[in-house]
Amino acid sequence: MAAGGLSVLFCGINPGLMTAATGHHFARPGNRFWPVLHLSGFTPRQLRPDEQDELLSYGLGITNVVARATARADELTAEEYREGGRILVAKVERLAPRWLAVVGVTAYRTAFGEPKAAIGPQERLIGSTRVWALPNPSGLNAHWTAATMAEEYARLREAAGAPEA
Repeated sequence: MAAGGLSVLFCGINPGLMTAATGHHFARPGNRFWPVLHLSGFTPRQLRPDEQDELLSYGLGITNVVARATARADELTAEEYREGGRILVAKVERLAPRWLAVVGVTAYRTAFGEPKAAIGPQERLIGSTRVWALPNPSGLNAHWTAATMAEEYARLREAAGAPEA
């Protein structure tokens, strides 16, 4: 779910099994993407996964690094990440969002060959698109709470010049 002229294109790692079954990004009930997106001010209310198309009205979109659905991201190979990164670069060059937000720093490191990348804005540009690595909102990522993730997502929102919804 992406279009040209976006403020931020969020990029998940790959579809989980629930996402693959429903066709809706971040569909697993324990995933914190939708609550964090709202808490960070990107959306005026918490959207449900089946309302993902509403993101376009806020200048936001969603894609994935890897298209193959798995139960866990650690089932993906490094080559799948690298190939996904190449495909993602082509998509970003075509759509030219202001920001690409990769949701998962480990996925970013592997897909783009930047093993020392940290959460936050990256040096990399894809055409004129800036890149930001965000914490993974999966319930398996216990290092980040919804509140601390929302703070990081809000930093991106402010950098992107997106008004608080």
